[in-house]
Amino acid sequence: MSEPEPAEWEAELRRNREEKDDFFAEHPQSPIPPEHRDDFDGLDYFDPNPEFRVEAEVTVHDDPEPIEMETTNGPPARYLRVATFAFELRGEDCELHAYRQETGEDDPLFVPFRDKTTGQQSYAGGRYMEFEPEGELEDGDTVTLDFNLAYSPFCAFSETFACPLPPEENWLEVVVPAGEKTPDLGND
Repeated sequence: MSEPEPAEWEAELRRNREEKDDFFAEHPQSPIPPEHRDDFDGLDYFDPNPEFRVEAEVTVHDDPEPIEMETTNGPPARYLRVATFAFELRGEDCELHAYRQETGEDDPLFVPFRDKTTGQQSYAGGRYMEFEPEGELEDGDTVTLDFNLAYSPFCAFSETFACPLPPEENWLEVVVPAGEKTPDLGND
């Protein structure tokens, strides 16, 4: 897979953000409570920054270990740790684990994380990324993780959702000012 040109990548990222804002503003399944939709004028994002598109080396877990993740509202959620991504970010060696629900064989990989913006510039419960591998991942593969695509879970918008919280093994010790910022629903 060839990397998109910087201008092309940024334009696509901005298009995705516009589509998401439209969905959140108008769709019946939007996580924005109906009473806040009229005032909703789009999510708040960090500026697109190619520094937060990182090359990561993959380790595949052939016998995935089950992990229970606490949730914001309800019983723990059970996931399988299926892969580990090792990468360098802002001069630090980092690792994030990717998960899949036991029944979600064809689902994208779920990569929840916290970083040094969590609870300050980004949602206090952490943020998510999804990773859709092109084909079967193998040990030693190199993939691109794009933190510009990091998003807040639905529970950041409404307490009616139960969202998995990133396990401690996915807490990064670096500042990642990329992706979605803390949602502002005008209720402060």
